[in-house]
Amino acid sequence: MVTMLALFGIRAQQTFTYAQRDTMPLMMDVYQPISPRQDHACVLYMFGGGFLSGERNNKQALRCCHALADRGFVVVAIDYRLYLKNVHPTSIFTAHALFDTAIRYAVEDCSEAIAYLCQHADELHIDTSNIILTGSSAGAIGVLQTDYCRSNHLPEAAALPPTFRPVAVIPYAGAVYCRVGHLSYDLPPAPTCMFHGTSDRIVNYNCFRGSIAKALYGTNRLAKVFKKNGYSYWVMRYKDHGHEIAGVIPETIDDFCLFADVAISRRALTVRDAECIDSTVPFSDWGRMSLIQLYFSR
Repeated sequence: MVTMLALFGIRAQQTFTYAQRDTMPLMMDVYQPISPRQDHACVLYMFGGGFLSGERNNKQALRCCHALADRGFVVVAIDYRLYLKNVHPTSIFTAHALFDTAIRYAVEDCSEAIAYLCQHADELHIDTSNIILTGSSAGAIGVLQTDYCRSNHLPEAAALPPTFRPVAVIPYAGAVYCRVGHLSYDLPPAPTCMFHGTSDRIVNYNCFRGSIAKALYGTNRLAKVFKKNGYSYWVMRYKDHGHEIAGVIPETIDDFCLFADVAISRRALTVRDAECIDSTVPFSDWGRMSLIQLYFSR
């Protein structure tokens, strides 16, 4: 009898507690593929939801995890603390401070999850040198920010093993939050493939600045920093799309796998900068929302 998991190329699913925060256990679901890749690559996935909603096994997360497991990756979907779930900003200035804390929490939890994977690599059948970080929206910010904090030796990423470096980071509608000065990396970031809608105003495609010093750098600005410094990256710019691109891992799985294959091979990555017009990705009203509407319409 064919099980529902087997329809998605999944041999087994297990759930683990990877950390404890106060009285809150943080859980991860691990999907073992029926036909695993020979390189034992693992994809860690962080769900989206604006740091105020979502869970590791919601409908969108399952779509993404199933698509990745079907391509042979060991897939790990994690929960993380949603700092904004019960906190309501009263102004754009308080929103920025709360957003700052929410991102810190997400990076701390992502780092703890990676440490857990490295400690249990044998039983989970993964190669810790082939861990890919991916996520949607807030989750995309989480994985980009984790690599940024790793590169700059920031305390949020202190739980990471000292020699850890993702083999690739693949964010869908992501950004990096810079608290002081201009965006820079002490150590080179991992090879990064960015997917983003050019009209996204929830996670701004360009830059959302909350003060002179603090800013959320979206894909367009990140690509400029990567290009200037010779970092390895691809960028897929979805013309006129908004925040819908946060959830298109299944629709872009071929590009995801191609980038992963090149990164895992350790071959030199040729920069790819593509403008994408994809009629299979529907437009939506929520995809046209702004960050202000997201947080102040609750």
